[in-house]
Amino acid sequence: MSSSALARTAAAVFAACAALCAAPAIAQTPARPVKFVVPFPPGGSVDALARLLGAKLTEQTGQAYPVENRTGASGSIATAYVAKSPPDGTTYLFAFDTHAVNPSLIPNLPYDTFKDLAPVMLVGTAPQAIAVSAAKPYKSFEEVVRAAKASPGKISYGSTGNGTLGHLMMTLLQQSGGFELIHAPYKGAGPMLQDVLGGQIDLAVATVAIISPHVRGGRLRAIAVAGDSRSSVLPDAPLLSEQGFPGFAGLSWWAIFAPAETPRPVIDRFHAELAKAINAPEIHSRLTDQLGMTLVVSSPEALQKFALAEAERWGKVVRDNRIRAD
Repeated sequence: MSSSALARTAAAVFAACAALCAAPAIAQTPARPVKFVVPFPPGGSVDALARLLGAKLTEQTGQAYPVENRTGASGSIATAYVAKSPPDGTTYLFAFDTHAVNPSLIPNLPYDTFKDLAPVMLVGTAPQAIAVSAAKPYKSFEEVVRAAKASPGKISYGSTGNGTLGHLMMTLLQQSGGFELIHAPYKGAGPMLQDVLGGQIDLAVATVAIISPHVRGGRLRAIAVAGDSRSSVLPDAPLLSEQGFPGFAGLSWWAIFAPAETPRPVIDRFHAELAKAINAPEIHSRLTDQLGMTLVVSSPEALQKFALAEAERWGKVVRDNRIRAD
C-alpha cells in the first residue's frame, strides 16, 4: 500500500473512532422539553401539582418540564390541545375531576375523552369540604340543613362553576336531604373565597386543599368533609356521613393523560419517573400535608377504570338535572 493510501486509511479510522467517542455525548444531550399542560390558571391545585412534579422530574432526569396553562371551558380547551398533540411523549395533560364530567356537561366536545387520550396515572384523591366564614353562626352542616328547611332559598353556596364536583355534590345533597340552597357559580376558587369571607355568600365548597389554609388562619370554619374518613388537614371537620348523609363521598382527583397512541414503553418510562418523584419524601409530604391528598399512584389501566366510573356517576347527575357548563 502506498504512503498516500495509508494516510487516507489512517484518517478514516481516526474519524470513525472520533465519531464513536462522540456518540455517548450526543446521546446524553437533553431531548426536547416535556410539556405539562394544565387546564386551569396558576394558583390552583392542578397547577401546583404540575409545577411541583416538573421541578422534581427535572432534578431526577435533567430534562425540562415546562408548565403551560391553557384555561377555559371547564378544562376542555387544554384537553383538546393534548388530544391533538403528537403522541411522542413530549406533551401530557394534568387533569382534574372535571375531566370525567365534561362529556356529559359540554355538548359536541372536539375530542373523545376515553379514546383520544391515553391514561398514565391517577396521582391521588382528596375530599371536598364545605366551609363558612368564621363570622357565620353555623357550626355544622346539620345546622345549615335545618336553617335551609326553615327558610328555603335563603342560604347560598359558591362553587368553582356549573358542573364542577362541588356543584354536583351539593345538588345530590339537596335532593337527598330535602332542602334548597342558592347556587353561585364562580370562575375559580379565589373569587369564591373572597365572597364567602366578605359575607356575599354563605357557604364555600371546594377541595380540602383550598379550604384548609383559611381554616388554619381562623377566617373559615369547616363544617363538613365529603370523604370516607376524616381529612388529615381538617381533622376537626365532621364527615357528611356523620351528619345524616351515610355513605356520601365526593372526591376530587388529579390524573395525568397523554395523547392516544403514545407508545406504551414511553408511557411506562414516564410512569416510573413519576412514581419515583411522588414517592420522594419531600414531594410525598407536600402532597399529603399541604394538598390533603390520599396518594394513589395508579397504573394506567386503573386510572381508565376509575375515570369511567366517575364519568358514569357524576354524568348521571348532570343529565338528570339538565346541568350545562357556565
